[in-house]
Amino acid sequence: MLIETRLTQIKQTFSSLTVDSLDNLIALYDQKAFFKDPFNEVYGKEAIFSIFNKMFTQVLNPRFDIVEHATHGHKACLIWEFKFQFKGSNTPELIRGATWLELNDDGLITSHRDYWDAAEELYEKIWPLSYLMKWLKRRI
Repeated sequence: MLIETRLTQIKQTFSSLTVDSLDNLIALYDQKAFFKDPFNEVYGKEAIFSIFNKMFTQVLNPRFDIVEHATHGHKACLIWEFKFQFKGSNTPELIRGATWLELNDDGLITSHRDYWDAAEELYEKIWPLSYLMKWLKRRI
């Protein structure tokens, strides 16, 4: 039951994440937790904190919406939509992805792996990279 309770807490924390609530998020991680996404691969709570803190300096109004989840024992998959705006833009952006979590017996996250297509979900939205990515897609 601890894992289901913790997963509910994890989902709520991600869904309501702000720069001021980062400590609440990091409290959900084991001291030596592993984190990987298309741009980062780090170990430890401080490094994970830095990644999420940097997110708030790079984009405006970041928000995670958890749209689905599945659990099996001490493992969970979260399907999410990340909504944000690039600085200097009023256009809302959307990245869809999934997170694979592994938790220890205390319900702390020991492994957090994000899966999403950086080319389609991000690079194609950044001018002038968008032209290059579309050209590459046509060539492949």
